[in-house]
Amino acid sequence: MNAWSILTDQLEPWLLTYLLNALWQVPLVFLAASIAARLARPAGPRMEHRVWVAALLLEPVLPLCNFQLNELGRQAWALALWFQHGAAGTGHARVILGDGTASAVALPRYTAEALLAVAAVYLLCVLYFAGRLAWSFWTTEDLRRRAVPLDLIDEAARSAARLQQTFALNRNEVQFASAAIAGPAAVGMRRQTLLLPANFFAKLDPGELDAVLAHEFAHMRRSDFAKNLFYGIVALPIAFHPLLWLTRARLAETRELVCDDLAAEAAGGREIYARSLLRLARLLADSRAPRVLHAIGILDANIFERRVMFLTQKRLQVTGARHLALVAACAVLAIATCASALALRMDVNAPPANDSSPTRVHVRANLIQPETKVTPVYPVEAKKNRVSGKVVLAAIIAKDGSVANLRVVSGPSALQQSALDAVRQWHYKPYLLNGDPVEVDTTVQVMYTLAK
Repeated sequence: MNAWSILTDQLEPWLLTYLLNALWQVPLVFLAASIAARLARPAGPRMEHRVWVAALLLEPVLPLCNFQLNELGRQAWALALWFQHGAAGTGHARVILGDGTASAVALPRYTAEALLAVAAVYLLCVLYFAGRLAWSFWTTEDLRRRAVPLDLIDEAARSAARLQQTFALNRNEVQFASAAIAGPAAVGMRRQTLLLPANFFAKLDPGELDAVLAHEFAHMRRSDFAKNLFYGIVALPIAFHPLLWLTRARLAETRELVCDDLAAEAAGGREIYARSLLRLARLLADSRAPRVLHAIGILDANIFERRVMFLTQKRLQVTGARHLALVAACAVLAIATCASALALRMDVNAPPANDSSPTRVHVRANLIQPETKVTPVYPVEAKKNRVSGKVVLAAIIAKDGSVANLRVVSGPSALQQSALDAVRQWHYKPYLLNGDPVEVDTTVQVMYTLAK
């Protein structure tokens, strides 16, 4: 099998399935994150930031997940019924439908080529955004290497030493450099560097100097540059999605609020820090020096109004039961979102157009539900003899929806005929593959339990 066959037979359906689910699951996660962030806002920026971090990590991962929640739920319920049987009482028969397989036919040539083109365009988009991320990182590192090392003196040196101690930063791991950038920015991972515009300290008074250093040291303490790079790599599979861009913007906004909160505590209080922030915004707004796209700095998120309001408004302390309730509400919302995405997941089966031989494709259980269903009757003799258990039947659903072939796979002999008599009368809605009805192999499990 050549590389082209591997692409069309395996990679192409997988890419199309991922892309199709990402198109609607990313908006679902973004909507849930927006609600959760609004709920978490009273608890402070840290909790709101964690919500957006979780959303950004979930958006590219969720379309990859293919857990069969329906089957898992059915098995769990069957297990619960199994443990309920006792020495006496009424017998119950419960049916569990399994997944199936169907014989696939080749897609029309133009359809297969169109799907292949979509997969190719998607791969090109991923490569484009990966290249852009790599270029941004390389230009940032190149700027850091070309920056002129800077030794702080007098007030700047004393302020830096004090704040480095406050933020528990090793002085040997932090360096200062002067570069052609619009404003201060923290870059680097193992050895972090604070890039500063030329003659930057000469324009600042002591309060503004403390505000700048405290904010950038907060970014360094949190390793935000490395995290930002990691988020960019993780998000590459869905980098094309506009709501991913909004998710990253919300993450950057809340990250700045977290750093403002940390910096305000180290720079003389929230009101003093807020005034310094406003003066810095006016000072740096006139700069025409180029910005560094991948750097993390005090001007990284353009939300000054919200940042100042956050610093100046009276804060409500959310602790104890209320904080726990907010966390629980966000967790329930996250679980419900993931469960909904997995339950509604769509699969793309794209067999190659130049192969006329049939292949087998997976059919989810919720797609082959019977239209007419007869409930098995618990045999009287089996109930009297306290016989219970699971009867597994293998069935072939014909193109017209009837049960064409039914046989016992396993189960107590006293219960097998009851299961066969009931399931044989079922009628399914014909399963369509590429618009045509096809036969489907499936399984039916009948659980016979004696309730206490």
